[in-house]
Amino acid sequence: MSDQKAPRIIVKKKIVHRGGHHGGAWKVAYADFVTAMMSLFIVLWLMNTNAKVKQAVAGYFRDPAGVGKLSGSDREGHDKSLADPVIPPPEAAKQDMEKLKTDLDKALRNLPNFETMKGHIAVTVTDEGIRMDLMETAKGLFFANGSPVPTKEGEAVLRAVSGLVSKLPNRLMIEGHTDSVPFASGAGYSNWELSSARANSARILMEGDGVRGGQILQIRGFADQQLRLPAKPEDPSNRRITIIVLNVPKKADLSPAGATKKADTPEPKSTSQ
Repeated sequence: MSDQKAPRIIVKKKIVHRGGHHGGAWKVAYADFVTAMMSLFIVLWLMNTNAKVKQAVAGYFRDPAGVGKLSGSDREGHDKSLADPVIPPPEAAKQDMEKLKTDLDKALRNLPNFETMKGHIAVTVTDEGIRMDLMETAKGLFFANGSPVPTKEGEAVLRAVSGLVSKLPNRLMIEGHTDSVPFASGAGYSNWELSSARANSARILMEGDGVRGGQILQIRGFADQQLRLPAKPEDPSNRRITIIVLNVPKKADLSPAGATKKADTPEPKSTSQ
């Protein structure tokens, strides 16, 4: 028994080769793939939609703020423009603007000092609606020289316009323009500030006289960058306020909002304008 050898024990070990860490690069590639597929499906969907939906999508990229107000479809797929039209037909819009122009002319003719102002007020119908230009004289007809404070004539015109447009669904834009005569150096005030302040003063007065809150879409100051008479950059008529009545109505509650409290606009020290 002692001469018998002990049994040999063989232990087999399985060697497992583990893969290295690959990081998250595959996630980025997968996300790019999913984005590309989504873009493809959107393009295929757009290719099979009607012309009105295509026009609405194109209108969004041209005007993300939504001034155009082109309607697409709702969640159920119904065409919203059929039930609630936002954009009037071009001919109807033009007729409305012509009527409004007639009403504006009539309201202005009833102003006490109209004979003094009539050569400095221009009301025109354009593609965007009605443009009313209040052009200054050398002495300052609608605004005091170098100041955003309206004169009594300026207040009278702005109040007459407010009385008409406050009853309409149309939105407004107000622009301020100056001539090319600069302010005195070191005054800390330029034509940019003056044109913007005059447009804002007109907004304050009109909102305080009945124009609804939110009806004014924009106020813009152009300084001397859009001269009325480019050949005469220092002509006083280049100094003007332009009120634009847009021919696209705002889709909103048209009930009059509370009148905005009037605020005093600071008057700059310079009087070079």
